[in-house]
Amino acid sequence: MWREIVGEFESAELRSGVDAGVLDRIEVELSQPIPRDLRSFLIESNGLEDEYGTEIVWSAERILDDNRSFRGDEQYRSLYMAFDPLLFFGDNGGGDQFAYVRKPERDGVFVWDHETDSRNLVSPGLESYVRSALASDGEDWYRTE
Repeated sequence: MWREIVGEFESAELRSGVDAGVLDRIEVELSQPIPRDLRSFLIESNGLEDEYGTEIVWSAERILDDNRSFRGDEQYRSLYMAFDPLLFFGDNGGGDQFAYVRKPERDGVFVWDHETDSRNLVSPGLESYVRSALASDGEDWYRTE
């Protein structure tokens, strides 16, 4: 499914997929499930970059590393609301991060604005998120202002 969707955009290319066991380990280490759509994406392609090098979907390794970092950084804890309910999986290349809310579990994709600490719904799901990001020509397609 994901190969067909990403194949609609000439500027994007999928990678080799990741083993499901790696994703199982991430779920255990982060104490939260990986959303079904993200899991299927990573099994098909371990990440996705656009033509500008923006990581629309991070690799499984980066998902684990960055989520650990966000949750474990003492300075972040003093500056921002808790990151534990979120599962970050992509970014805009300029500091904003994309995430699923896992507590409570939601299917929508949210953006965390690193300047305001706001967390806003930007897409009803991963397919819409991927399509919007790839069609954006590097613009911050999710901004409403």
